[in-house]
Amino acid sequence: MNELAITVIGRDRPGIVADVAEALARLGANLTDSTMTRLRGHFAMTLICVGPAAADVEAALAPLAADGQLLATVRAVTPDGETTAAGEPYVLAVHGADRMGIVAAMTRVLADAGGNVTDLSTRLTGSLYVVVAEVELPSGSSDEVAGRLARTAAELGVGVSLRPADTDLL
Repeated sequence: MNELAITVIGRDRPGIVADVAEALARLGANLTDSTMTRLRGHFAMTLICVGPAAADVEAALAPLAADGQLLATVRAVTPDGETTAAGEPYVLAVHGADRMGIVAAMTRVLADAGGNVTDLSTRLTGSLYVVVAEVELPSGSSDEVAGRLARTAAELGVGVSLRPADTDLL
C-alpha cells in the first residue's frame, strides 16, 4: 500500500471536498488524516491517504484542476507508524490587535522550550487577530512557558492563555 500526501488549493466553490473525496474513493484510496479550511475565499486541503500509486491519484485529480482554478499535488510519503505524544498537550490562545510577528514570536517561545505545534489556526476579523494552537510541551515545563508567553504577549500588546488540552476532545 502507498501512503500519499495530497494538497488541493484554489478559489473556493461548492463541491471541492466531494469532488476530491469521490475521485479518491473511485481509486480505492482510504482517507486517513485530513484538514480542510477556507482562507479569505481560498480553499485549502491537506490529506493523507493510503492506497493507489501517486501517478494514479495525480491522473484522477487532473480534471479537477484542468480549468486552472485548483492546484492539486500528490507526494508519496513514508508511513510514520504509531506515534505517541512527545509531551503534554496544551491549547494556546492569543488575541489582540493585528500586527506583524504575533505568530512568529509566540511560536518561537514554544520552540525554544522544546514545544511542538501540532495544530494552528489564525483568523483576522476586522482588526482583531486570533491564534489558537494545539501544542505539546515537555513534561513539567508549562509554568515556565506560560510566563515566557505572558511576557512576549505583553511586549506585543496582545492577550494570551495556555491551558491543558482536554485529550478526550483532541
